[in-house]
Amino acid sequence: MKLTSTAMALLLAGAGFAIATPAQAQYGSAPPAPTPSSNQMSDDAAKQDSGNQPKVSGAAKKEIVELQTAVNNKDVANIPAKAAAAKAKAKTKDDKYIIAQLQLKAAIAANDNAAMASSLQEVVDSGFLKPAEVGPVFLNLGKLQYNAKAYDAAGFAFDQVLKSDPNNVEALVLLAETRNNQNRTAEAIGLIQKAIAARTAAGQKAEEAWYKRAVALSYNAKLPTAPTLAREWVSAYPNPGNWRDTIRIYQMSTHAADAALLDSMRLARATGSLAGENDYYRYASTLVTKGFPGEAKAVLDQGFAAKAIDRSKDMFSQLYGTASGRAQGDQASLAASATAAKAAPDAKKAMVIAEAYYGYGDYSQSADLLRAALGKSGVDKDLANLRLGMALAQAGDKAGATAALNSAGGAQADLAKLWLAYVAQKG
Repeated sequence: MKLTSTAMALLLAGAGFAIATPAQAQYGSAPPAPTPSSNQMSDDAAKQDSGNQPKVSGAAKKEIVELQTAVNNKDVANIPAKAAAAKAKAKTKDDKYIIAQLQLKAAIAANDNAAMASSLQEVVDSGFLKPAEVGPVFLNLGKLQYNAKAYDAAGFAFDQVLKSDPNNVEALVLLAETRNNQNRTAEAIGLIQKAIAARTAAGQKAEEAWYKRAVALSYNAKLPTAPTLAREWVSAYPNPGNWRDTIRIYQMSTHAADAALLDSMRLARATGSLAGENDYYRYASTLVTKGFPGEAKAVLDQGFAAKAIDRSKDMFSQLYGTASGRAQGDQASLAASATAAKAAPDAKKAMVIAEAYYGYGDYSQSADLLRAALGKSGVDKDLANLRLGMALAQAGDKAGATAALNSAGGAQADLAKLWLAYVAQKG
């Protein structure tokens, strides 16, 4: 006997189960999950199951029909006994599958998540489903187990999905959340990265929330992967807010000293991501301390013009007065200093004057001095290449900037890669 109606085709490949949304992360929400709707049954499921309808054996026909009647009539008091009687007579995988589906229908009607999970497991255990049909059932089972905080069971279910469909991004992201709740943070991050890679390989753009979640997990766990993940995020979704967060992650993760702080703040200025008093004050005061008052004055003028900082505040009025006073005549003296720096046998003076020219926006002169420094004794080639790449990027020489930044390794490698991300985004 072949039972009819949607009740016998509840494969639930798309029945709308959902996991609870994880807590908000520092740099954005966890990967989005659909809204729970476990009281709904999918007509799509019936369509997917056409051509593979189960058939009741003669031995279990009477008991299964009685169970179906009880379920359809919502005879809650008698469903458990009818189900037990049907199971006792079940002889085939079809029988077991039909009984599990009827129990599932009853569980959905009762909005009983535990019973739904148990019934879905019985659907799988029946052995009736084709291999391609098992994954969707395990996906829904995993969601129910996740909602119940049964993370080991949820992880097992999502793993089963991925065994047959390794690029199932929904299963990857949900397994990542499961692993995070099991305190397996590094594994969670790796799974999100796999989801991003799978989506990219399919010619689609991965959701920004996935990048944010990976960054947040890594940053909060103080893992060394945070700067790299943040760079991947801002490369995919560049905007001033994301650049500011990415640069701050670099600064905090590397405990950037003054030189690296300045070069990263220069990137923040280039990307339009300076924001608030702390950014402007820290940047300008460090410039004054390091002997670059002209750049400090320019940074503060920019902040005043954007109304990001208040000129009337003592902290800024005093800093601006100091920068303006020291900048007088400074730019005019650079030409003579540049000539002396080029003639000097060591690189130190050329590096300093090149930095000063950069601060005044004369990127061509800055690049010229940096090239000269690279041929002198005592040069830090990684730092010189980083700053040469910065100057060329600001001068609009994308190819030259890319070559120089790719030559900056060692302690400058991470910051050079950030600048490379910026260069790649320039028209």
